[in-house]
Amino acid sequence: MNFAYVQLTLAQLRIFARNRQMLFFTLLFPLLLMIMLGSFVGQGGGVSLDTVIVDHDGTPQSQSLIASLEFQSVSPLKAIAGSNETQALDALKKGDKQFVIVIPKGYGEQIAAVSAPSASSSASAGKLAVYFDETDATRANLGLAVIGQLVDGVSKKITQYKPAVTIEGKGVRSLNLKYIDFLVPGIVAMMIMSNNLNGVAGQISSWRERGVLRRMQSTTLRAPTFIAAQITARLLLNGVQALVLLLIGSLIFHTQVNGSWWLLILFVVLGTLAFMAIGFIIAGLAKTPDSAGPIAGVISFPLMFLGGVFFPINSMPAAFQGVVKLLPISHLSTALRQVMNVGAGMSELWPQAALLGGWTIVAFIVASFTFRWD
Repeated sequence: MNFAYVQLTLAQLRIFARNRQMLFFTLLFPLLLMIMLGSFVGQGGGVSLDTVIVDHDGTPQSQSLIASLEFQSVSPLKAIAGSNETQALDALKKGDKQFVIVIPKGYGEQIAAVSAPSASSSASAGKLAVYFDETDATRANLGLAVIGQLVDGVSKKITQYKPAVTIEGKGVRSLNLKYIDFLVPGIVAMMIMSNNLNGVAGQISSWRERGVLRRMQSTTLRAPTFIAAQITARLLLNGVQALVLLLIGSLIFHTQVNGSWWLLILFVVLGTLAFMAIGFIIAGLAKTPDSAGPIAGVISFPLMFLGGVFFPINSMPAAFQGVVKLLPISHLSTALRQVMNVGAGMSELWPQAALLGGWTIVAFIVASFTFRWD
């Protein structure tokens, strides 16, 4: 093994370990961002339909209805009996409850009249008042549909209705993904981009200005050895940081890797190479470290929001999606997300691998023309 390559790799790793500011922004910042976003919006719990049933009738028929609704209540509907309509409506206005069902006086008499053998077709059905928050249309529509379905079942039982057509449920298990499952792979992709695009551009520019690269050039060190050591050190750094993020995501938010770890590592490598190559291009074009940072920032900052890190690409305007899907960050975040959440294999992810590989090859070719030792 090339001695210079090993020494350069170890030296680069020591530089990483001693630069606490760099470690904060490359590891702790993505970690804190993941924890904050995951804690506030990442759990993505289901819609709550807490319901209070107020009984003004107090008859066996109303008690039977309450028992049926409480017994049949399944998530997201949670129905409990209450005694005070005013308090229940106040809780609804404050947002503590989502629905209030009021059983009016005379409900039992109406039910008895409808269910009697001699009841005429013109007999009026009992009516329940269902109060809801009209400012939350989505929850209101869902809740009314659920409550209507449960009440309809009670009504059919009372009238001895025998359905002519029935359905047979066939369950299909879904992925049941939460926002945190979408977020964690995106944060890993963002970290890889920031570490290599910003990190390489700033470090190489700084070494050039301080004459470090010029002194390296005057030795027997060859450019491929120098670049290989840089790649190895950053691959090790990115691998450790990605593993830390995934472990913390698993421990705190219960995220998991459903696909192959080797495929996940492959995309970490491809992402590292692609963004390192872009970083070398910026380092070659920037005249000073002061200019390298802003150039890298102008490129990386929009990519965080356009590359599917925090928001799905298909939620963006259609006019942008064609351009966004050509960006390396979008394919890196998509590939990591597909491996972790869906368990996709290379047969599904070869387009992402091909595009990241294409970016790597083209960017390193361009970097070979822009790279300067002094």
